[in-house]
Amino acid sequence: MFFARKQTELIDEGQTLPGRSTALLDPAARHLVLGTPVVTDEVPDGFEVALFGLGCFWGAEEIYWQVPGVWSTSVGYAGGTTPNPTYEEVCSGLTNHTEAVRVVFDPSTVSYADLVKQFFEVHDPTQGMRQGNDVGTQYRSAIYYASPEQEQTAAELTKVYGEELASRGVGAITTEVRPAAETPYFYAEDVHQQYLFRHVNGYRCHANTGIKFPEIT
Repeated sequence: MFFARKQTELIDEGQTLPGRSTALLDPAARHLVLGTPVVTDEVPDGFEVALFGLGCFWGAEEIYWQVPGVWSTSVGYAGGTTPNPTYEEVCSGLTNHTEAVRVVFDPSTVSYADLVKQFFEVHDPTQGMRQGNDVGTQYRSAIYYASPEQEQTAAELTKVYGEELASRGVGAITTEVRPAAETPYFYAEDVHQQYLFRHVNGYRCHANTGIKFPEIT
């Protein structure tokens, strides 16, 4: 019952679970699709990191590992304060984390802007603390930017897509946009990494507005 609750509001930081000092993922883990490291605290020269929350992280990771120019992906937890939480702890709503996907990419092949545009198209950024039937703070929409350039891009594209949604009579964007430095990313357990490669018929939540990102002139 403790882990079955659906928390739809963030809790006071002093009430979050204590977590643990030990990481839950083997640092030597290899990406089952791309063959690259999963733990990518160090990235190749010239590469960048994008960090997004867009609902259930299984389907989100599958989308991004297919993008040309993406070198590695992983799933984990961000936006909260509990260090190295378990999946069950995050689902309890007592960590303030959201399920996240970390994307390491080559900007000479795919731009951060293109990744953000895809982010907006493949989930519904207006739903607050849920995606489709998945309800809880761990399913909230989020962009955690890693540089001033990413911040500017995220802000500009959020504005553009928000205006497009408003013109179609869709609700306001609720995406949490914060510096990645404010919210440490904790790798999820091995069983969740590349989950849909291991379980091809596994669960995918792709709630979205059905509205393409508009052309920017």
